[in-house]
Amino acid sequence: MIDVHALIFHALSARERAYAPYSHFKVGSALLSDDGVIHYGCNVENGAYSPGNCAERTALFRAISDGYKPKSFVALAVAGDTTEPISPCGVCRQVMIELCAPDMPVYMANLRGDTKETTVAALLPGAFILSQE
Repeated sequence: MIDVHALIFHALSARERAYAPYSHFKVGSALLSDDGVIHYGCNVENGAYSPGNCAERTALFRAISDGYKPKSFVALAVAGDTTEPISPCGVCRQVMIELCAPDMPVYMANLRGDTKETTVAALLPGAFILSQE
């Protein structure tokens, strides 16, 4: 069973590590793998803008770099300072479609404690999937 509150707490903690000197918009994520390990991610900005990376992709890419296989993740939490629970951007949604199971839960939160639960597939209906044959 997933401890949603703990996973969101870890996402909020990861948010504090964000490097966001330009936008001052810090986002954190916590990715839970099937062996119980939490992979942290935060957004990292760059003065050239496009080289920056979102928190969700940072956590996913870190997990893959650490040897975890795609689809070995059981949940992702993301937290940011937004009015409504923060939602992953389109690029993160596309990465999630490829690296996570379609029914994997995604927990979105804000600093006020509002949360929303969805799935990877619900975040990106009609997703582009490149054949890996």
